[in-house]
Formats: sequence, C-alpha cells, structure tokens
Amino acid sequence: MAFSYDASSELIAQVNQAIADRTPLNIQGSGSKAFLGRPVEGRVLDTRAHRGIVTYDPTELVITVRAGTSLLELDRALDEAGQMLPCEPPRLGEGATVGGMIGAGLSGPRRPWSGSVRDFVLGTRVITGEGKHLRFGGEVMKNVAGYDLSRLMAASFGCLGVLTEVSLKVLPKPRLTRNLRIEMDVQRALQNLAEWGQQPVPISAASYDGGALHLRLEGGEGSVNAACDRFGGDELDVGYWDDLNEQRLAFFRDPRPLWRLSLPNATPPLALPGEQLIDWGGAQRWLKSDAEATAIRAIASEVGGSATCFTAGATDSPFQPLPAALLRYHRQLKAALDPHGIFNPGRMYAEV
Repeated sequence: MAFSYDASSELIAQVNQAIADRTPLNIQGSGSKAFLGRPVEGRVLDTRAHRGIVTYDPTELVITVRAGTSLLELDRALDEAGQMLPCEPPRLGEGATVGGMIGAGLSGPRRPWSGSVRDFVLGTRVITGEGKHLRFGGEVMKNVAGYDLSRLMAASFGCLGVLTEVSLKVLPKPRLTRNLRIEMDVQRALQNLAEWGQQPVPISAASYDGGALHLRLEGGEGSVNAACDRFGGDELDVGYWDDLNEQRLAFFRDPRPLWRLSLPNATPPLALPGEQLIDWGGAQRWLKSDAEATAIRAIASEVGGSATCFTAGATDSPFQPLPAALLRYHRQLKAALDPHGIFNPGRMYAEV
C-alpha cells in the first residue's frame, strides 16, 4: 500500500512563519519542472511529505489526492482501475508530483482531443497568503473577480498559494489503441489534420517529425480499425508518444534552446531558423533554435500564437510577455491571493 501522510499542519506553520518574517517561499515538489520560468529566490517549501490518495471511487470517475503524491503513484492507481487522467501530463522527472503537474499545467499529446490539466480540476485545497487552509467550493472564500479559483491554480506556478489537495476528473481507458506512421511532407500533413479535424475520426494524438505523420487512434474496435484501413501507413511503436511527452526523442537532444510555440490549429509551416517538431495536430510546435527570443515571439505573435522558452537561462523572460491590460489583472489577482507577496515571487513575470 502506498505511503500516505497529512502534513498540512506543518505546511501551514511554514507559511505563517514566512508571513511573519516577510520571507519569500520557493514552493516545490521534486523540482522536475524548476527549469520552466524565472528563478525564485526564497526559502524552499517542499510539499512531498504531504502525500497520498485521499479518496478514490472508480465508479464516480473522481480521485482526490494530496499535492506531494508522485504522478507515478497516481498513474498506477488509475491504471489498476482501468482509468486514466486524459490530459496525460508529462512527468519530466521520476519524482514529479501532482502539485507540480497542476502548477505547471502542462498537458500531453491527447490535449486537443480531451482537454488540458485545468479542464480536469474539480476542486482544490490551498493554503492562502493569509495562512488559511481553504477548500475552494466548500469553505467560505469568494472567487476573485468571478474566477474559478480551483482551476486558476493550474499553470499558476505556485504564485497564488500552496496547493495541498486536488480532486480530478478521470476517464476509462479506451477499448482499443492503434498507432500509425505515414510518410508525407509537412504541408500535406497539416492539410490532412485540418480536414480530419472536421470529421468523426478517432484521433487522440498527432505529430509530425519532419518526414512522417504520426497518429494515435483510440476508441471502439470498428471505428479504430476502419480509420487505420483508410489512412494506411505503418504500425508505429507504442512507446513513441511517451517518448514525445517526456522529451526523450532525438529531436530534444539538440543542444540549442528549446521553445514551445502555441499556435492556432490551421497555422501553416513557420519560417523559423532551427528544427521543428509538430505536436497537438499542429497547435503546438517544438522548436530548437539559437534565434533571439524577440524574433521567435514576433513570428509566433504574427499568426496569433505565443512562445515559451523551455531552456533555463536562455532568456530573462521565459514566458510570452503579457499585454498591459492582462498583466494588470495578473497583478491584481496576485495581490488578492498573496497580499504579502511570499509565494514564488517573480516565477512567471518580474512583478507577479
């Protein structure tokens, strides 16, 4: 049986001490995603002691788990019940925790067809910037400016509070999965994906590596096999998607800085220096390039997208700079939830 321990009282004490001392806190689990964002100077608050599955009833399709629980433990529990977290968040390290998954908000290859991490968050418990341990939706605390505070924790990088517990919606695993590799050029691949996106095709992952389109087909036996017969191609190693998600493909070993471009689905190939790998059916482009951050972001912005640097130290601003109005909302939200400014200050933006 997996180890379980409620360390919330210790975490609350550390937060209250930080408030009293006006000492910033560097909130983290295993640090598997510490490379993403700006460095944080502060006292480390390690959440990993606060771990374990709180409740799980497979018939209800909901699991509640403490933030310090490892993603491997969560995946094992769901797998034993024939279920999964459909957004398939990357671990990027064997010790990756549930809290880090929520804080980073990263989703895997299935994201365009099933939803993001945020979409599967049903509720949270959070230690606030006033040292209170609240269950959003259950205890008395108003949403700020009408926002859903539970889902706001996703991709907040620990800047809004200390996540201690999260309830997640889960789904049954598909009955059949098949993987295909189909050789074609990039223009044809993007055109096909745009067409198939308007049709009832059981695609749950699609990427392009420069020479071939890779597809994962999931669902009922009839629909999956019919799609395979229609598309043709060769069988793809089932491990490809996990290697893509965990950045173990040869593409990621290129020593140049790694960028993630988030783009509209139908965006044509971008003229950027370096090597690209297409994911999410075209909506996510991985880029290995020595180009200046301003140049990469300018090209992404021209087509309505954004660019995030995944290589620590390659740029002073890893995240896409926000427009003035949106940055103002970020600051107001931070001030409301973390009035003393102690939670991961500056992790996302210099003043947030």
